Amino acid sequence: MKNENEPLDTPIDESDLKKKSGTKEFLSAQVAAFIGTAVDFGIVIFLTEIIGVWYVVSNAIGAMCGAITNFFLGRNWVFSSTENKISHQAFRYFLVATGSMILNTLGVYLLTEFTSLNYIYSKVIVAVFIAFTFNFLLQKYFVFK
Repeated sequence: MKNENEPLDTPIDESDLKKKSGTKEFLSAQVAAFIGTAVDFGIVIFLTEIIGVWYVVSNAIGAMCGAITNFFLGRNWVFSSTENKISHQAFRYFLVATGSMILNTLGVYLLTEFTSLNYIYSKVIVAVFIAFTFNFLLQKYFVFK
């Protein structure tokens, strides 16, 4: 029987101490996504309603700004992945964000045009779907792994 005060056989990896549990990591990712989404939606609504930009163009611009916000939150807070090269992560994130932007923009367009939903409602539905089926998994296992 081992004494509690004896040292461990294997050293503790300090990077493991910074990692969050699966649930905490998922919830943190959702908070970061919410913040990025708030930036995205704010820009889309501002550009479309105040400036008069076509909602498809403003959706792409908003998605880009939200993605940049989400990248830095994911790297520094959610996945604590600052030991990896930012250029590699940024490139991988760019690929995921581009895919997400295309899926979001196409989804908003299709849902708005074919159901006559207001573009804001379409954006909410599509954003939630893409966040749970595309963004989190690719960020966790591809971008910030």
